[in-house]
Order: sequence, then C-alpha cells, then structure tokens
Amino acid sequence: MAYKSDVHQATMQAIDIARPGGPEVLVPASHPLPRPASGEILVKIAAAGINRPDVLQRRALYRPPRGASTIPGLEIAGEVAALGDGTVRFHLGDKVCALVPGGGYAEYCVAHESNALPVPGAVSLVEAAALPETFFTVWANLFQRGKLQAGETVLIHGGASGIGTTATMLSKVFGATVAVTVGSEEKGKACLALGASLAINYRTQDFVEEVKKFTGGKGVDVIVDIVAGDYVARNYQAAALNGRIIQIGVQNGPARELDLMTMLSKRLTHTGSLMRPRSVVEKAQIAQELEQQVWPLLRQGKLRPKIFRTFRLEDASKAHALLESGVHIGKIVLTTPALGEDSDF
Repeated sequence: MAYKSDVHQATMQAIDIARPGGPEVLVPASHPLPRPASGEILVKIAAAGINRPDVLQRRALYRPPRGASTIPGLEIAGEVAALGDGTVRFHLGDKVCALVPGGGYAEYCVAHESNALPVPGAVSLVEAAALPETFFTVWANLFQRGKLQAGETVLIHGGASGIGTTATMLSKVFGATVAVTVGSEEKGKACLALGASLAINYRTQDFVEEVKKFTGGKGVDVIVDIVAGDYVARNYQAAALNGRIIQIGVQNGPARELDLMTMLSKRLTHTGSLMRPRSVVEKAQIAQELEQQVWPLLRQGKLRPKIFRTFRLEDASKAHALLESGVHIGKIVLTTPALGEDSDF
C-alpha cells in the first residue's frame, strides 16, 4: 500500500521543553510535520492526555526512548490524516486514540497502527485521549502482572489520580472489591462514586489499620502503588497471604526500612513495570486485549474516563501546574482546534 495523506501543510504547532524546570518551561513552537513510516499512521490530534511521566520528562528526569519524539505527550486522540506504507488497520478519516512514546503535545503525531485503537462509539475525543496511557498501564500491571480476579480485594493508592480512577473503574467492572487512599474528603467521595467500597484519607488515617478492619484482618489481595517510599513496607503489612503488590510509580522515592521477612512469611509477589520503554510488539499485545475485553464495555457505556479539566494546547504549562497541585480528580487533557464540534468538555 502506497503512502496516503490528507495533509497539505509542512509545519505544525507543538509544545517544546525550553529547558529543565517548572511548568513555565513548556512553550509553543513550530515543528516540521512528521511523516509516518511503514506500519505507522499520522493522527491529526484533537486531544492529548497529560501524565506524570510528562512532568518527569520536563524536569529532565525521564528521557524519551531512543528514536522517539522529544515533544512530550504519551496519549492522543483524533483522526487518521496519513497512512504509512503497509498499514492495514485504519483508513483516512478514522477516529482513533493511540499510545505513543512521545510527540503528543502537538497538532499531529505519528503512531504505530498496532498501538492505536478505534475510538469507542460512546466516547468523545476528549475522553478517548484519556484512555491509552492509563488503560494500557492499568491493564498490563493490574490484570496481566497482578492477575486480579473477580471476588478479590484491591487497594489502589492515589485513588483520585488518572491511574487511580481507571484502576478503580476496571477493578469494579471485573468483579473486584476496591479500597483507595486519597488526600481529601472530596476525593474520597469521588472515588466512592466511581465504584470504590472504601476511601481512606491518608492524611488522617493509617491505611494498614483501615485495610485490616475492612477485610476482617485478612489484608488485601492486590495493591497498586504509585507512591513507594515508606509505603512499600506498609504495603507488605496490608497485603493478604499470597498478595501481589504492583509498583507503577515511585513518587516518594526509594523504599525505606523494608523488612523482607514479611514478604517471605506472607509469600508476597512484588512486581511492576514501566509502559513507555516497552516495544511496539509488547504494546500491541496489550492493545489487542483491551480491544477484546475493555472496548466493548466503553461502547456500552459501562466505563467512562473521568475528565477533570481541559486546556488548550498552548496552555500546557497551566495544565502541568494543575497536575502538580494534586487537586485534580481524574484526567487533565489538552485540546487543539481540530477538536471542533466534539467539544463537550
């Protein structure tokens, strides 16, 4: 199949990281329009999700993988604007969302067709932009590595975050009982509305004690942790026999005062992974499982991403400032002029 394109421009607007630093270093800039290679599609972006790895990249703490765009942004939604040689999954004009290794804060971005998914019919483009990074990450870690099953109990730290809200909804819809940790009463109520059965305010409550009460002393079967630091040792205390702890973030730094005897005596599994460095093939396998098992639930309206606020692309610095403030509940999304009439947020 020969290269096909609906694009008649040579440049696009994007967001650059002027230098390592705070949100103010995110600045609009003109970039050459990317061209899709074999097996890739070019997406005219309507919306792009904001994620913690973007913040780390902005601070020069998380470099893009080799060959990836230096423009930040890991998840996008929009219309297929060009097709690279050999593409077979999509046509020009199809609405898609995609997980990308970089380049999302822009008007156009290339994505491998196997790492892109059709926008579910009941989902807006803003909502679709909040699907790839969190849904890929939660599915790969909580369900593939953590092997969460119906009837089990899961503790999700950072329950009001993008990862937390996604993990809560997916755990609930697949039959697990959910407990979350949050930093305010407002966030706790929001998580309960999404399907959590217990919201623990980590500022005023000890999550180990609360989990033990909630489970009758048994502990939880699975823990999803984005915090690390002193949470690691406490996670071991909160886990049930044969429990699984899934590490997908280290916001509070390395583990501290860790007693491995607890892990040994409880026969715990402590695992985790990063999504961005994975190969296209690995991400494609996750995409296939999501399309088979989760996308039907999105089309039926049984799942819906929690959107907190949108910002225009040129206001990416304001979006990052909001993310770092920690007051958000759910996802923060950037929008471009291409959003057009699909602007219900």
